[in-house]
Amino acid sequence: MEHDIDPIETQEWLDALASVLREEGNDRAQFLLKRLSDEVSSSGEDVPFAINTPFRNTIRLDEEPKYPGDNELERKIRAMIRWNAVAMVVRANKSGDDLGGHISSFQSSATLYDIGFNHFWRAPTATHPGDMVYFQGHIAPGIYARSFVEGRLTEEQLDNFRREVDGKGLSSYPHPWLMPDYWQFPTVSMGLGPIQAIYQAHVMRYLENHEKIEKGGRVWAFLGDGEMDEPESLGAISLAGREHLDNLNFVINCNLQRLDGPVRGNGKIVQELEGMFRGAGWNVVKVIWGRHWDKLFAADKKGLLQKRMDEVVDGELQAYKSHGGAYTREHFFGKYPELAELVKDLSDEDIYRLNRGGHDPYKVYAAFQKAVSDNNGQPTVILAHTVKGYGIEAGEAKNMTHSLKKLSVDDLKTFRDRCGVPISDEDLEAGKIPFYRPSENSPEMQYIRNHRNNLGGYLPMRRAKAEDKLEVPTLEDFSAVTKDSGDREISTTMAFNRVLTQLLKDKKIGNRIVPIVPDEARTFGMEGMFRQFGIYSPWGQTYIPQDKNQVMWYKEDVKGQILQEGINESGAMSSWIAAATAYSTYNYQLVPFYVYYSMFGFQRIGDLAWASGDLQARGFLIGATSGRTTLNGEGLQHQDGHSHILAGTIPNCVTYDCSYGYELATIVQDGLKRMVEDQENVFYYITTLNENYQHPGLVDDKMADGIKKGMYLLEDGVKKGKKTVQLMGSGSIMQEVRAAAEMLRDNWGVQVDVWAVTSYNELTREALDADRENLLNPEAKPRESYVTEVMKGRRGPVISASDYMKNYANQIRKWVPQEYHVLGTDGFGRSDSRAQLRHFFEVDRNWITVAALKALADEGTIEAKEVTAAFEKLGLDTNKPNPVTV
Repeated sequence: MEHDIDPIETQEWLDALASVLREEGNDRAQFLLKRLSDEVSSSGEDVPFAINTPFRNTIRLDEEPKYPGDNELERKIRAMIRWNAVAMVVRANKSGDDLGGHISSFQSSATLYDIGFNHFWRAPTATHPGDMVYFQGHIAPGIYARSFVEGRLTEEQLDNFRREVDGKGLSSYPHPWLMPDYWQFPTVSMGLGPIQAIYQAHVMRYLENHEKIEKGGRVWAFLGDGEMDEPESLGAISLAGREHLDNLNFVINCNLQRLDGPVRGNGKIVQELEGMFRGAGWNVVKVIWGRHWDKLFAADKKGLLQKRMDEVVDGELQAYKSHGGAYTREHFFGKYPELAELVKDLSDEDIYRLNRGGHDPYKVYAAFQKAVSDNNGQPTVILAHTVKGYGIEAGEAKNMTHSLKKLSVDDLKTFRDRCGVPISDEDLEAGKIPFYRPSENSPEMQYIRNHRNNLGGYLPMRRAKAEDKLEVPTLEDFSAVTKDSGDREISTTMAFNRVLTQLLKDKKIGNRIVPIVPDEARTFGMEGMFRQFGIYSPWGQTYIPQDKNQVMWYKEDVKGQILQEGINESGAMSSWIAAATAYSTYNYQLVPFYVYYSMFGFQRIGDLAWASGDLQARGFLIGATSGRTTLNGEGLQHQDGHSHILAGTIPNCVTYDCSYGYELATIVQDGLKRMVEDQENVFYYITTLNENYQHPGLVDDKMADGIKKGMYLLEDGVKKGKKTVQLMGSGSIMQEVRAAAEMLRDNWGVQVDVWAVTSYNELTREALDADRENLLNPEAKPRESYVTEVMKGRRGPVISASDYMKNYANQIRKWVPQEYHVLGTDGFGRSDSRAQLRHFFEVDRNWITVAALKALADEGTIEAKEVTAAFEKLGLDTNKPNPVTV
């Protein structure tokens, strides 16, 4: 019912509520309102539901804290930073190289960053862990401009913005790989900043609860309103609310525009986001209007101004700023005569300068202060209403402003005047566009120095190595896994669990190991770890689990070591990233093992995996139940035949496909040494299987060296004779390769060497490096690739078979001295038994056998009719359709 049938009664209720608020406070008012709501609900009636507050500032004027800074000095500092940010981008685009860059995003958010730098963000010190800031990617020019003013970056570096090849430049966006001492987090792939920030706060709280780091650090994520349409941006906000992550603040720059036009032209993005975050248990602080509006709100006794604010849509708000004061007077205030009367004494210029909240340092400071000191133990989102391209006449609030990177001389003069920097007309007319930094003894520089020193130092900054030195187990320590399994049949996933359990119990690094699973621990046989090591929960376990009387009961604990992230690969990967970069962010090395269905790794979270490389993450990704045919019965969406191909695209991702436990133990130990002891910036992807068979043992150091390099001789079967072949196998197909070798020996008299290939990717990288070295040193003795080195002199054609697409093994073709033939699992997976699947994809022992015989026929060692006879003997249909087409 919208019509008020009894205004007097309504006013009595409102007066009573006002009295409670005045005399007893907000908590009492909330209690009474909840009781009333409960009473209505118990009667069976619908309760009016409203998750939004009016379109105005959350913090009332009388609630704003006293501003602690010198506003005039801060305005001057902010103006010179804004000028330098624009000058850098415009200068970069004068060369004709079309380097691009973004001007407008930072101009809309300069005040937001300024308040953070001046008053809130602490650098890490001996007594404080420091704050982590996820800077919105497109505003990078503004952060460089501040660092230039601070003296951390030179004019030469600013002049090499987006010119990185020669090593003097600045990256286009935040990229730790390219600026390893500066940027902490890559954020410009939209949506990755928000979800990583949430899980960073989650892992921070995990470490605090384990008493591994000091409390006090905060995570700040700066986001755009358009970015919030990415599923990753909002997909994990319930976790932050559920876990009461009051160490997390989102600041969303609501300039109402994305790349092409309005974010919500026909709606209100601020109100939409408020509803989502309030529903997820966040504090929402709206910073809508600046202090120039305060007098108007105070003079509006009938609430018409608020009514007009609530009904206007974002497309109109954008137009008001773009078209100026007169347009705003007519179309905003002019709708109601009372509002027109309210602004009759204001000039059009006055109306134009009615500022939005995100540009008002007093309003922004109040919001930030509330986020850190009055957050009710919940995460906070600050929705800051701003203008895209603020202050730039050529692009302010215009649809094209995101792409703006060049300004005319007149536009530069106008912007210079607005910033108040001492740049002459002559310089601008001559095309110089100078940067500006005041003298070191100026009040502005002293202000910057004092404030940053009080906050512990300068940001952004990144720690390249952890100070702690750790010792990892030796390979001999894993002897239980590296020895022959005897008659016992096990899977490589079982072998991995033994390795992981041993590491968790290790006295030197056991407390650094972080197992991470996305609700599949039982699938991978990891449920035995629940009771032993516990599942992390910030509340502990407030219930008696159903399986408490069982040995492997589901144990949740504040100090639980396992991160069980639910059916949520993006979230689990974000937790892994936070743990894998703890050496840098917390100066505390962790060794995360993220275990998941291999199909739901790089294919699902490829953008996060790429970001892991940029972040220089260190840890292990374990792609369990890997291969196209080993996960029998599951089908097309589960069966992985290409994750190693995807993993191979990331330069610092080291990948292995293991067949045996001793291979896995060797690789894990090597990874620990490289990443933990040596602090090398690589991370490992290892695939494991759920198929049981007998495992041989590790023979010697030569075999271990070959495992790490990517291949080694498993069966040395070629002696004398003409009929010889070389078989290569890996992962789940190794058993088929060894069976085919036996068939070839017993039934066709062919001598066979069997090679175990643990990584076609690592073999390829080493070979490409050798090729490059030879190119650069034309007069030196050519370096042989490892593949060529171990295969030269070996007799017979080579047949490679894997459970992956043929492209995976085809990578090494150039460096194999012999004729090289590849079998693989190209095509879509499907449900069936392993035997049927391997026959379907033509990688089982029978198909390997006929491939070897055909290769011998091609080189003239046997006659072609022997191959035909083999097809008939093995019952293979030569008219069988290509698996790719079925």
